Amino acid sequence: MLTIFDKWAKVLMHHSLNVMPGQYVVIVGDPTAMPLIDACLTEALRSKAKVDYLATPSHHTELLFAIGDDEQVGATPLLWLEAATKCDKYLSIKCTNNTRSLSGASPERHALAQKAYSPILNTVLKRTHENTLSWCTTLFPTAAIAQEAKMGTFEFEQFAYDAMFLNEKDPVMRWKELALQQQKLIEKLKEGSILLFQNEEGTHLEVDVANMVWKNCAGENNFPDGEVFTGPNLKAKNGGVNGRVKVTFPTILKNTEVQGIELQFQNGAVTRATAAQNESFLKAMIDQDPGARYVGEVALGTNYGITRSINNILFDEKIGGSFHIALGKGYPETGNDNNSALHWDLVTDMRKSGKLFLDGELLFEKGKFLGL
Repeated sequence: MLTIFDKWAKVLMHHSLNVMPGQYVVIVGDPTAMPLIDACLTEALRSKAKVDYLATPSHHTELLFAIGDDEQVGATPLLWLEAATKCDKYLSIKCTNNTRSLSGASPERHALAQKAYSPILNTVLKRTHENTLSWCTTLFPTAAIAQEAKMGTFEFEQFAYDAMFLNEKDPVMRWKELALQQQKLIEKLKEGSILLFQNEEGTHLEVDVANMVWKNCAGENNFPDGEVFTGPNLKAKNGGVNGRVKVTFPTILKNTEVQGIELQFQNGAVTRATAAQNESFLKAMIDQDPGARYVGEVALGTNYGITRSINNILFDEKIGGSFHIALGKGYPETGNDNNSALHWDLVTDMRKSGKLFLDGELLFEKGKFLGL
């Protein structure tokens, strides 16, 4: 009888990554996730692929920050870079036993570490755009992540498996159904140029998406998934992004929680950034390089199985009835070539009072798409 990990691994290997005989698969993850790592390794081998596993214990980063100097913290992990350069399929299994392990580190150290991983991120995105690499990121549930979500461990596991459709008889079929629904939305979005997001909580944001490419995300790169995204047209006369956004949910970057983020945009760039908690960290992140003040992504969440924030962006950005922007690095396949070491997703809930207009036409209200 298949375990939940066997079922999960089959979806990841065959739906998300489409592993074929002879391909080189690299699995990266904390050993805490070994039940899923073992299942993925087994499924990849059964598919006649070549497989390597890179162990990335989360406490090793704590040791690096505690003992290493700035040069060491800012050094690119060469094994990761080699894997991203050479493999055909790249699976990242995220998990942690301490969601706040580096929250005491200085923003400057976090910025150094962020830049250290930039060559890896750039390689993955470049090769994805060239269709020479497929990648996927998933989250292995732990007690620490459940606590962050304010759930019991078993409760969170079931929440996660529901969001991934793993409790369904045929998860792949459910992801394909979602892909069809999202494609209908994309066809509508392609008809317009200007998105206007507004709600009564403080968001009034105009985003120019003229001539940009929308992407349909249904379990291929993120797991769980459920979003359509593109990049703003930063070359537009108005700079692509203007107005203000009030981020609804707390966001955790580099294990540092930032709450109450409000951003003002003019001609594409952040001109004012405030936060109710860890504002200095927010400012350090967007000051780390010129591209960090610009938006690389704008997206609509479509997974209505994710009904609440759990303080984990892999889930929160998919909440049905939300939208998010990402400061920093853009995805070349959308037409957005903004370059930065940062890629920071910030989620705004639209379910209470939100409206989305496409060239003045109401497309979305209080978390629901109209006529789709």
